[in-house]
Amino acid sequence: MTVEQPAPSSGTAPVALVTGASAGFGAAITRRLVADGYRVVAAARRVERLDALRAELGDAVHPVELDVRDARAVHAVVDGLPEDLAELDVVVGNAGLALGMGPAQEASWADWEQMIDTNVRGLAATVHAVLPGMVARGRGHVVVIGSVAGTYPYPGGHVYGGSKAFAHQLALALRSDLHGTGVRVTTIEAGMVAGTEFSSIRFGGDASRVEATYRDMQPLTAEDIAETVAWVTAQPAHVNVNVVEVMPTTQSFAPFQVHRG
Repeated sequence: MTVEQPAPSSGTAPVALVTGASAGFGAAITRRLVADGYRVVAAARRVERLDALRAELGDAVHPVELDVRDARAVHAVVDGLPEDLAELDVVVGNAGLALGMGPAQEASWADWEQMIDTNVRGLAATVHAVLPGMVARGRGHVVVIGSVAGTYPYPGGHVYGGSKAFAHQLALALRSDLHGTGVRVTTIEAGMVAGTEFSSIRFGGDASRVEATYRDMQPLTAEDIAETVAWVTAQPAHVNVNVVEVMPTTQSFAPFQVHRG
């Protein structure tokens, strides 16, 4: 279903920036926004995948090589957008990853550092870069891709869950700071999603662990998250969806752990 997007004040096609656009959620969100009439600045590290996305979707996609861990590069990309793409209507802070699922006391510091640099610093840099323009224009929508891991702890979640708790709280705080500006903020917090690189990266490419994670259950898909992005951004300008928590029907909540001995 294609939804009608709120028109930008200029009356031209709305413009979105999607980070982590080369695969998974980011690629699905890019496809969906283009289908809904957006021009999308698709930002990611893997330029060849962005070029393939442009070949698939046409001139509505503007590929940009970007590693969100480089805050200066994030600001330079936003500040250097072509004039016809500079007025961003929607920004989807999607770039992120999880590494490892062992207990914290056995985790690699390098993995922790990469998750913090991407999920925390990268998101913060993206938000910091885009907000002044949105506030000056009196419109815009920041969509933060969070996770249920930011709310519900689980064994092995440690820094990944902490980084998504940061995303959740940052978005809520932005709502307070942006009060009266016309700029909207939404966090989309997903449960188990298959068909992306997320678990493969988390488990170091171990296909058996990835398969076991989703065995005998129906997970969400990247397209489900793209549909959610399309819905929240399609709401009228006076409607702000603060938080969307979405899980597969086959996933719910578990009892607290109890150590006996």
